[in-house]
Amino acid sequence: MTAGFGLVVRFTLRGAEAADGFDALVARTVEGIRRHEPGTLVYATHRVPDEPDVRVFYELYADRAAFDDHERQPHVRHFLAEREKYVLDTDVTFLERFDGERPHGHGGV
Repeated sequence: MTAGFGLVVRFTLRGAEAADGFDALVARTVEGIRRHEPGTLVYATHRVPDEPDVRVFYELYADRAAFDDHERQPHVRHFLAEREKYVLDTDVTFLERFDGERPHGHGGV
């Protein structure tokens, strides 16, 4: 099993009022993550300068099992169900660890 499992999530919100509700939901969710998820190494939430309706999350888990555990938590399940009323679009990018070496079997110049 590869150590570290990460993702970046970009949320486009439905406007200023939705952003306020979303931010409150995020605050409650992050509190649950910090209290109950030792396998969640980083859960950083960001606003984007000059894009008031955008939020970007960077998430890093100890491994894939820690991510799967995160997804099963009641506070996360609540977030996933409630976010839809605030979010216009969601873009998720999964990340794999990369230390500058090409994966085995990938030829190249």
